[in-house]
Amino acid sequence: MMWGMQAWSWWGWLAMSVGMIAFWGLVIWAIVAIFRGSGWSGRHPDRPDPERILAERFAAGEIDEDEYQRRLVTLRALDQHPRERQR
Repeated sequence: MMWGMQAWSWWGWLAMSVGMIAFWGLVIWAIVAIFRGSGWSGRHPDRPDPERILAERFAAGEIDEDEYQRRLVTLRALDQHPRERQR
C-alpha cells in the first residue's frame, strides 16, 4: 500500500525542494561559521611590533643602549630581506 503518497501535487514537491535547499544551506552556513569563529583559518592574532618590544625593554632598563642599537639594526636588516628569514 502507498498510504496516500501518490496524491502529492506540485505544491508538495515545491515545499519538499525548498525545505531541502534550506536544510543544506543551514548546514553549510553552520560549518562556515564554526571555522570562522575557531581561528582555524590560519590567521595570527595581532602580534606586537618587534621594534616596540625592543624599545619597551630598553625603556625598562633590561638592555643597555649598545645592545638596543645592535638589535635594532638586526631587526631592520631582517625586514629588508624577508626571504632569508624564512629559510
